[in-house]
This record gives sequence, structure tokens and C-alpha cells, in this order.
Amino acid sequence: MRSFRPLKPLLLASLIATFSLPAAAQRDVRFDAHGAPATGTLVLAVEEVAEGASRAGTFARLDAASNGALTRAAASAGFSGKLGSRLELPGMAGYDHILLVGAGSGPADAQRIEQVGGHVGRFAARSRAPQVDVVWDGNEPGAAAQLAFGATLGQYRFDTYRKQREDSPAGQGSLVVRSPEGAAAARSWDGDWQAVAEGVAFARDLVTEPANALYPEEFVARTRAAFAGKPNVSIEVLDVPAMERLGMGSLLAVGQGSVRPPRLMLVRYNGGARGEAPVAFVGKGITFDSGGLSIKGSENMWRMKYDMAGAASATGAVLALAGRGARVNAVAVAALAENMPSSTASRPGDVVRTASGRTYEIMSTDAEGRMVLVDALWYVQRQDNPTVIVDIATLTGAIVTALGNDYAGLFTRDDALATQLQRAGEAAGEPVWRMPMHPGYGKMLESPIADLRNGGGRPGSGTAAHFIGEWVDAGRAWAHLDIAGMAWRDGSEVSTVPMGASGYGVRLFDRFVRDNHER
Repeated sequence: MRSFRPLKPLLLASLIATFSLPAAAQRDVRFDAHGAPATGTLVLAVEEVAEGASRAGTFARLDAASNGALTRAAASAGFSGKLGSRLELPGMAGYDHILLVGAGSGPADAQRIEQVGGHVGRFAARSRAPQVDVVWDGNEPGAAAQLAFGATLGQYRFDTYRKQREDSPAGQGSLVVRSPEGAAAARSWDGDWQAVAEGVAFARDLVTEPANALYPEEFVARTRAAFAGKPNVSIEVLDVPAMERLGMGSLLAVGQGSVRPPRLMLVRYNGGARGEAPVAFVGKGITFDSGGLSIKGSENMWRMKYDMAGAASATGAVLALAGRGARVNAVAVAALAENMPSSTASRPGDVVRTASGRTYEIMSTDAEGRMVLVDALWYVQRQDNPTVIVDIATLTGAIVTALGNDYAGLFTRDDALATQLQRAGEAAGEPVWRMPMHPGYGKMLESPIADLRNGGGRPGSGTAAHFIGEWVDAGRAWAHLDIAGMAWRDGSEVSTVPMGASGYGVRLFDRFVRDNHER
């Protein structure tokens, strides 16, 4: 194994990280009494009604005060209040700007409210108004905080490397949520959902950063900064000598082609009973994936900065748990390396010995995600003995072919765990689809000279999951999430997920803990 020495290129990356600006200044969220202010910029969540039917609530009051102007504008534009529909009305009814957002029909659940909030957030992010007021007429418990949660997710943007405007920048100021809950809604927001929004933003920021600014050591530094001051948190970081002493030849093999040394980071949050086994989220953290000597094609290789999305989301999820004071013990594991081609890089055909003592033959150096995960899984099982492990990784293109950008692939042999993750995904708006783990997949990974091969055969996502599962103790609850199609959005719009890094997994894991592990 080569020794790692800091080289001059790291100095430039350090300067970039040091002098970069915050990802974006977002609007502060506040809560106030129900009802519309007399002037300014206003957003109304409008229920869906049949053509010609009248509306009640704030819409009706403002419509009456403007002699039916809102009704006429909605009818002219064909706006019925369908969920997700929007109608912008500048200079209307005495306001600088009115936005009507369709809220759908019937009692609204949390996801619908968050979707409406996402549209509010997107509008607020491009508005130059110093204050945007949004009115929610419904009486659903917690609706105001859920609306604020969706708005915060929707207003996210990453402006770190853009030239900053000096004149009235958009998206700054206040977002005031007005609902029947009034100012009391702030308690739910401050003590709960704001922390989850911060966890998502943290993950999105990490994934969006270019690889010359975010590499394994910098990932660790950003994590330390994010968790500074959080109670009941400890952070353990293994450097190269520590991993060499433990025999982590697999994680080291991935990073040995880069001048940026790998790291294994564990963030432990102890908010539950003393000594209780934690829930573990183990994330693939390849800060850039060139494919190594099995180099990728040049098209879209720029996106491979996102290959640490699993580690970002695992860490962001525990940041959310710590931020809201969740009554659970949890550990995030980030297996961090940069996969580069060089004279010191691993080669196809090499045999690697892992920390567990098991060996495998490298069929492709571009199957690096499973390589870093197996040493990470071994370590967290030995150190923390978790009650359940979920690993998360942008692992295979095969899962994108199978599921597109609508579901993450879920692999597990544990039916109860599968059900829990499926339900959590639906509730959080981050769905998963269970994929098979056929016993025959193991035959495709047999090697004539080692215990296993790190790839080969189809389906590629299934054999990858089987390989990872070989390092999980028998009888331990474990699931693998392949999020290759979900970590970066550049297609159809989702109101709470702007184009780019999604932070997928933070909301899913938070809901999974709420429903199944929090006391």
C-alpha cells in the first residue's frame, strides 16, 4: 500500500474551501396569526373546486374586497386549485404580487402540504420582496410547520461560486407562514422540522460542491463544523495509518490512486437509552469517481462528484436526528475516498484483502463503491454492534435502467425491515422499490483465486447488493439502498427538490427512525 503525502494541488483546493461563500442565504421562516396582511407579496394556498363553484376562506375575503378580481383572474387562466398548479398575479387587488398555489381537494396530508410549501419556497427564492406572506386556511395539526418544511426544501439553491449581486438580491428576507395555529407553530418548527431541513441542506451542499473543493479530509472538516455544539455527539475519524493497522485493504485500495488520502468517519449520536444498540446508516463517500483504471467515458463524468451522496445523506440524517433531539442512538458511517487513475492505482485482476480477512478479485476498479462499503460495514459492526444497518450508495447504473428517477432500489432479505423502509419512504416522499436478492447471484461472483470477485454477471445492481451483503453478520437486520437514480435531479420537477443534488435519504431515514426506533 502506498504512503500518502500532501501535495501542492491540495493547497489550491484548501484555498477554494476556505474562501468560498455560504451555499445561499435563504429566507428566515416566521409564523404569525392567520389572515392576509393588507399589502406586500402574498401567497395563497387555494383548494381545488369544480368549475363555477365558489371558494371560502382567505381567497373569498380578498376576492370580495377586490370586486371579484381573483375569481376572474383564476377563471381566465383556467386555475382550479389542482395540486401543484400556480398562478402569478402581479399588481393585483392592492398587492405587489399574489401567487395562487393549488392545494388539491379534501383533507391535506403532510406530503401534500409539503408539496404546496415547495412551490411557495421556489417562488420566495426568486422574489426580491423583503417579506413573503403565505396563508394556509386548513386546520390540520402541524400544517404550518410542514408548509415551512416544504418551503425551506423548495427554496434551496447553491450560489457559492456565483458572482454576488449587490442590488436587492432575490430570495432574502422573511417568509411568514400565517395559519390558524398562529405563532405557536414555531414550536413544532424550531424543535423538529427545521433540523430535518438543515440535514437535507447539509447533504445537498456536500453533493453539489466540486471535487476540487470537497475531498475526504474536507468532508470530515465540514462535518465537524456542522455538528459543532450539538449535544450527545462524538466523531471518530480513521486516517490511512489507522486503516492500515486494521487491515482495511479494500477502502485503501480505492483511494491509493489519488493524492487525496481516504478517511473512514463515524458520527455517533447518543440520544437514546445508555448502552442501547444504535441504528447505523453507512454511506458510500466517493468524492470523485473517475472509474480508476477502468475509466469512465467522458460524457457526464463531471457528475461523478455526486458519488459521495450516500455518505452525505447518512451524515445529514444523523445531523437531523441530533438537531431535533431524537430519542435514539444512531451512527452515520462515511466511507470516503477519491477514485483516480495513476501509477499507484489498483488494477483489474488485483486481489484485495479486507479487514474481515476475506479476499476478492477486482474485476473493475469502477466497482469502487462496494469496495469502500465492506470495510466500513465490518468496522461499525465490530465497534457499535448496531441493531439494524442500512447502507446507502449511488452504486449502479443498472438500478437507473430498472427504476429510472422515481425510486431507489431496496435490497434486503429481511421482510420486516423492507416493509418499514417502504412505509417510511412513502411517508417522507422518498420512495423505494424492493428488488430481488436471488441466491444465484452469488455464483456470478465466484473467483478462481480469491473468496469473491467484486463484480460480474447480471443483474448488476443485484450482484452488487449480494457482494455487500457478504460482509454483514448473519442474522443482523440489514438493507442496501441503491440511489444512483435519485441523488441528482435534472429531469421532471418536484417542488421540494430543485434541480441538482436532492439530499435523498435524509427524510427517509428520519421518518424510518421516527416510526420504528425512537422512544
